[in-house]
Amino acid sequence: MFCVLTPLRTMSGFSNMFMFIKSFLFTISFGLCILYASAELKKFAHSSKDDGSLNFLVLGDWGRRGAYNQSEVAFQMGKVGKKLDIDFVVSTGDNFYDNGLTSIHDTAFEESFTNVYSAKSLQKQWYSVLGNHDYRGDVEAQLSPFLREIDNRWLCLRSFIVDSELVEIFFVDTTPFVEEYFTEKKHKYDWQGIIPQKSYITNLLKDLELAIKESTSKWKIVVGHHAIRSVGHHGDTQELIKQLLPILQENDVDFYMNGHDHCLEHISDTESSIQFLTSGAGSKAWRGDIHETNQRGLHFFYDGQGFMSVKLTQTDATIEFYDVSGNVLHRLTSSKNLYSPM
Repeated sequence: MFCVLTPLRTMSGFSNMFMFIKSFLFTISFGLCILYASAELKKFAHSSKDDGSLNFLVLGDWGRRGAYNQSEVAFQMGKVGKKLDIDFVVSTGDNFYDNGLTSIHDTAFEESFTNVYSAKSLQKQWYSVLGNHDYRGDVEAQLSPFLREIDNRWLCLRSFIVDSELVEIFFVDTTPFVEEYFTEKKHKYDWQGIIPQKSYITNLLKDLELAIKESTSKWKIVVGHHAIRSVGHHGDTQELIKQLLPILQENDVDFYMNGHDHCLEHISDTESSIQFLTSGAGSKAWRGDIHETNQRGLHFFYDGQGFMSVKLTQTDATIEFYDVSGNVLHRLTSSKNLYSPM
């Protein structure tokens, strides 16, 4: 099925027309319906199951050509994915280590993605955001439709929305929020399309807030790479606490899901019903790296490799964290009324 309700912008020149045609053909091959969301946020329709439910896996910080237990985590994902009959996979960023992709022809794409997540149950759509390590490479390569010619599961954009009616998932490009990346000298970041930073963030937050306010879905989930709250290596992201968190709190977002810290964790917001869920343990993990003094609302922390599953219905959400052996380490359940009060 294919439909586009996004208004076309004025184009001139052969090169622009060529890129438009290429993008158009890419969307057809994608097999998803792109809906109008806002001025900048594309919305992709992904149908729920016939019974109205939706299941997916969440994984972050994984792309190491199978090393650091990445292949072992992928194997367990395949088993859980089959058991749950998942609809898609969400990647919370840092998709390719250590420095993103070098070009659209970088073999790391197949060696870290296609060849690793080969289980039949994982041959579903992957929705991915960028992490800070991805920004150290060629960002446009990772966003390029060309990668879908290599593996049609792949979809990575800076910020976008997935809408199944039951849930809307708002994917947010969090790396440009972090001031440190613009001043550090150790690494070079690809800021093409981001500068001026302030305008980029202002416009993104405006579009995001509008889209969340307009959402009529039963569940609202926001996905970013960086944690808002974390007791792991990187800890809280102050820029997100200041700029993003208030929007989530004011608009009844249920879950914020992220990677960045190479661990699994569940923290409750102390000022709202938001649950902060970290799934950044797709490969290399940091053993024993926990901030003992920053544990407000902490329910669960695991410093090894693993991933997360999400099961949604009209009334219930069940989220489970798995280790590298497929054991369930922690379970979170949340319920809603079948019918919202008038």
